[in-house]
Amino acid sequence: MSGEQPAGVPQTDPRAGYLSRRAEIDAAVHRVLESGWYLQGPELASFEQAFAAYLGVRHAVGVGNGTDALELALRACGAGPGDLVFTVSHTAVATVAAIELAGATPVLVDVDPLTYTMDPESLRLALARPPAGRPKAVIPVHLYGQPAELPAILELARGRGLAVIEDCAQAHGATLSGRMVGTWGDLAAFSFYPTKNLGAMGDGGMVATDDDALAERVRLLRQYGWRERQVSDIPGGNSRLDEIQAAILRVKLPHLDAENGSRRALAVTYAALLAGTGLSLPTVRAHAVHAFHQYAVRLPRRDELRARLRQAGIGTRVHYPVPVHLQPAYRGRLPAVVPLPQTELIAREVLSLPLYPQLRDDQCRRVCREILRALAPPTGSCEQPVSAST
Repeated sequence: MSGEQPAGVPQTDPRAGYLSRRAEIDAAVHRVLESGWYLQGPELASFEQAFAAYLGVRHAVGVGNGTDALELALRACGAGPGDLVFTVSHTAVATVAAIELAGATPVLVDVDPLTYTMDPESLRLALARPPAGRPKAVIPVHLYGQPAELPAILELARGRGLAVIEDCAQAHGATLSGRMVGTWGDLAAFSFYPTKNLGAMGDGGMVATDDDALAERVRLLRQYGWRERQVSDIPGGNSRLDEIQAAILRVKLPHLDAENGSRRALAVTYAALLAGTGLSLPTVRAHAVHAFHQYAVRLPRRDELRARLRQAGIGTRVHYPVPVHLQPAYRGRLPAVVPLPQTELIAREVLSLPLYPQLRDDQCRRVCREILRALAPPTGSCEQPVSAST
């Protein structure tokens, strides 16, 4: 979380989340410090049990961060060198980095222009003509809190014997057809980065699954392959969710649904006040409950609007300005099997407005007023409006 936010209305504010639960969080941290047990202890076990129950799965395995959660989920499925893993390019680079950390090869597909999540038709085309290698897994990303089109993606994957690992880093509490995201695939990876819907006060992650064998493998992989301390049954590493973060997350988990409700209420306000402006507003997939990790709008002259809002003290973010396949570390190196026109267009136009549970209604309305002013300046002004036509 680098970079300063403009004074006024920040785009996100994890400190506000801490202050809203300060007494409970401070007590939980103190309890851990007094206990003398700081890793792999009762706080982690209790949080894992609570998070699994919240999702409705048999197992939740705490790990060091969301990237590790994806990597360990892939390794638990047996993904490694020579294997192909299909995912999207419009995502946090962590999704693709985790595939390579597991030793596999990322194959990137396009996204749907309305939901910004994996386009099943693009996935179908990529699966029909994969690059050299063994197709192994698919990672749909529930981006911005929007559930991906899981039924269609699962049908394509299951028909080819591929594992499905849901990237739920931005979708804690989202549902599709009444079922939690994170419960559809073989495994799911969650991040508890401080700005997430369920955020820690540092890094943290979780792998969720209903499969006993996969859960046991993730548990071994996260700590050197140990069943018995100091004896490695399989090669593993070190990725542990510490006791302090687990205790903090135990405090925050019971409030997740209410805070997601606050996010959705703010989204309703944005939608009502920004309707008719020409901005492309978020679409909620049919039969879905959006977690609204971000409220992402689109307009061609995005950077001009962002500059106007910055001048007015309104913070914004661009998630994500450069598609993974066009970033210097990946450009020309990953197999290109399908075109990615929607991904590249969205990256030039998308803008995340302020959104977090403690954002007040009057602050949300102030953001809308400033957007309306930027899009349609007063008569007689020498300032040019920002075009929002699409």
